[in-house]
Amino acid sequence: MKGAYVLILRLERPVTIRVGALGEIRFEAGNYAYVGSALGGLEQRIARHLRADKRRHWHIDYLLEHAQVIDVVRVPGAERKECAIARELAARLDGIPGFGCSDCACPSHLFVHVDTNRLRAAVAEALGAM
Repeated sequence: MKGAYVLILRLERPVTIRVGALGEIRFEAGNYAYVGSALGGLEQRIARHLRADKRRHWHIDYLLEHAQVIDVVRVPGAERKECAIARELAARLDGIPGFGCSDCACPSHLFVHVDTNRLRAAVAEALGAM
């Protein structure tokens, strides 16, 4: 199955991480929503993100060394929806500039909010607007 996904993450304490070519980024404690696509296989991509033993390849791999995945929202489909979801989330949440979007024109594919319920509601609203 192909599609897009949103990882819901919790970062318990602030941390500064060197994220590949983006350099050092300060992440505050809170809740994050990362939008990705898996046109080669949704379940395989999600399983990779959930594994602890992996080579860092994508920006999210760096953050996942410090944050806990608390939920995964799957968006099955053959067409590329990742950027549309990111645009909808950008209208509702603050983004981390440049994160996860080096292969597109989006300002970010990672969004943050201190409140878990508000972040989850923003994801649901974004998906409902599509």
